[in-house]
Amino acid sequence: AVAPFLMSSIQPGSMSDTASKVTTPPAAPLSPTNGKLECVSQTLKAVKDYIQQSKIHMSQVCQDMEAGLRMNAHYVNVSVSQREIARAGKNTNRCLDKELIITGDIDRQKNSMGQSQVSIFDSLNGKRYNVLFGNAGMGKTTVIKKLCLDWSIDCIPQFDFVFLLDGKQLALTEPVHSLQTLLLSQSSFAPRCADPDGVYAQILAAPKRVLIVFDGFDELRHYEVLLQTQKKELVASLQKDSKAQAFTVKQLFSSILQRVLLPGCTLLLATRPRGTASQLLRRADSFLEVCGFTPANVETYVSQYFSDPGLRESALDFLKSSSYLNLLCWNPALCHLVCAALEQCKSEAALPRTLTALCHKVLCLKMEKDRGKLLSQLCSIAWEGVKSNSSVVPKGRTVSTQLRAFSLRTGLLLSQSLMRRTPLPLFSSLTIFLLLSVLFLHFPHPVQCLSLPRTVTDHSFLQTLPFQMGAKGRRKPQREEMELTQRIAAGLLFHNRTELQSLHSYSETVFRDMVASKQALVMKHLEGLCFGDLSSAQILEACNYVYEASFTHQESGTDTSAKMLTHLASNLPELLTFRGVPLNPPDVFTVQNARRAGGAEGRSFCLDLEDSGIQICGLRTLVALTCAFLRACIADVVTLWEELEKRSDEGLLQGAVSKFKIHPLKATQVCHIEHLERLVSIHTSKRLSDRWEGVPAVKELYKLEFDVENSKIGDKGAEKLANALVSLHSLEVLNLSENCIGDQGVKKLALALKDLPKLHCLSLYSNVISDEGAESLAAVLPHMASLTDLDIKYNKMTDIGAQSLGASLRKCSKVKTLRMWNQCIPYGVFERLKQQDSRILWQ
Repeated sequence: AVAPFLMSSIQPGSMSDTASKVTTPPAAPLSPTNGKLECVSQTLKAVKDYIQQSKIHMSQVCQDMEAGLRMNAHYVNVSVSQREIARAGKNTNRCLDKELIITGDIDRQKNSMGQSQVSIFDSLNGKRYNVLFGNAGMGKTTVIKKLCLDWSIDCIPQFDFVFLLDGKQLALTEPVHSLQTLLLSQSSFAPRCADPDGVYAQILAAPKRVLIVFDGFDELRHYEVLLQTQKKELVASLQKDSKAQAFTVKQLFSSILQRVLLPGCTLLLATRPRGTASQLLRRADSFLEVCGFTPANVETYVSQYFSDPGLRESALDFLKSSSYLNLLCWNPALCHLVCAALEQCKSEAALPRTLTALCHKVLCLKMEKDRGKLLSQLCSIAWEGVKSNSSVVPKGRTVSTQLRAFSLRTGLLLSQSLMRRTPLPLFSSLTIFLLLSVLFLHFPHPVQCLSLPRTVTDHSFLQTLPFQMGAKGRRKPQREEMELTQRIAAGLLFHNRTELQSLHSYSETVFRDMVASKQALVMKHLEGLCFGDLSSAQILEACNYVYEASFTHQESGTDTSAKMLTHLASNLPELLTFRGVPLNPPDVFTVQNARRAGGAEGRSFCLDLEDSGIQICGLRTLVALTCAFLRACIADVVTLWEELEKRSDEGLLQGAVSKFKIHPLKATQVCHIEHLERLVSIHTSKRLSDRWEGVPAVKELYKLEFDVENSKIGDKGAEKLANALVSLHSLEVLNLSENCIGDQGVKKLALALKDLPKLHCLSLYSNVISDEGAESLAAVLPHMASLTDLDIKYNKMTDIGAQSLGASLRKCSKVKTLRMWNQCIPYGVFERLKQQDSRILWQ
């Protein structure tokens, strides 16, 4: 078979054009028969027709959004940012969410790849293995649908073929598939193909013109399983690609991900960021994150949701009056639920104040009267799903026709077809799914459904509370679903009892006693926690947990919920650090809530918000609270100062400047040099206020260390750093080891180093400094009055540079140690220098 020539619609010189020329038989004095020419012509037409049909089909099936909304009317462009990995080691337990470098708000905006899927692929520069991640509800699937729609209107010309593969297809375990049938015949996202052999031949001929998108993988571990090494026999069988052979969907997915099949194609893998991902981290070329809604995005979405101008204005007013509800809209899926709740809201007092109250309100809107038995069955199925970590109704679980019809009609379940087979029911919303599971946990139906247990034991209930201990006493890491389940469990337990009446059939007395018993268990569990042993992530979890319990309903406050908030506030650590823990807008609100209670008791906290990704608006919120000092991203803090200066908020500005600390400063990214330079510029110019004598944080910086693992600062970075160093008069320790600094960089640094009166420790270990740079250091060494330790080992200088430093050392009485050995210095020369001055050391 001859691979068909590429269509004339493809731009000349494209990758597929080149590939087709390679696969075309070599030019020779052949005279093909008219039949062969006609066959090639028909194949060419079939391929062109299939691509056009695919685009038409994609433009139709990718239009649907949640709850009947359409992409063409309700889609809101969200930003996608490029993320970097901190380490490149071979640790077998590497986790994506822990390996990602968390940047500040300003740097995240700089790393944004724009709001267009076209610009995303332009920015990738041909990278073939890409991971798109985001937490539940952040809009990964919506971004993918928009990508497909853009391709359908010829906005992504890099690809002739786009295939969308769903992780839920792994539920199909029969070995009846080939790569050809998987891509062309059995996907609900692909149209019928008139000439599958011809189209498939073109796909094989030009894999670089193929984009394969994997979606529907809720956890990284699903990818990790698929990336496990396959048996050699299976690999050989797959590579033969014989029509007589059949494979499972899992085997085909695995072979695509491991580059056994279509090795030249571009992959885009969507997932949530939590979990071990060692294999994926080693293979991926780039990591992209869906950033969620900005305040402007929220306003656009709400405006598009409400077509009636009166309802639109009312909804926006209600939203502005409810801070937490507004912040929840940062998550696009929750923004949709908020709109559904606002649709029926008649007054500000009726607005839900927590995630639990929001989910409960939406569930009640979806409910029909006298459907208690059906709801009980659905709650049981949801709880099974939480335990098995799947929002798909279990394959072996029988769903009656009545339950299916009720669930689909109310929108609690969706129906998804896999490979054009019987539709698979799955829950329509993660939050509703979790609320249903918690309803079963709290209020298992006593009589109406014999398949349900009559009670849930206290032990089972306690397992849903946060911060459970593992077998060896370690606190178990929580999945995202379980964390949300715990929050909703706490909120529902303290929810207004009258509103919960429609969701259970217990007598008032039984219901009251059941709730009181579980509230007491929650309080006992919270009192048993040692907050000093909790990690930063667990402290944040506790703030979210207690907020749900304390504010789920305006009038449902109980003694227990009030005690929970008081207990949390009085036991929060004095140093409240969220370093390395992403703080999204709703998180900031719950931390603020806990801090307010703590402040009311006269406590003062130290806040460390570095490497938390907090938005500048959230930073402004926390700065306004009583705190002894604040650490955060320098660029974000400086931007906040400038905003406060424009608003003439002198009181908050003065507090923000005076509380800000950077000592000790460990720079882990190249951009941190630019941030420091900008801060020093403000300090020297005194431009924020003539009344202040510079910036206290700059005056109090004693230790500066650069530990940039993936990208070194080099000579250019050293030059920028030199500009900042001239004003760091309190600096005592400077560590610039392993940063690819050469002679030019050292020359600039040397001029600044001599003017640092308190610098006593300088490390330039393992850079690329040669004799010229060593002589620059030797020239300023006698002028560094406080220097006691200099480490310049493992550079590139020879005996010439070593002798210059040795001669200069004799003029420096305060220097105690000079480490400068490297393999470029002859052994005899180094030994002679050591004999002349005992302060010169090997190590």
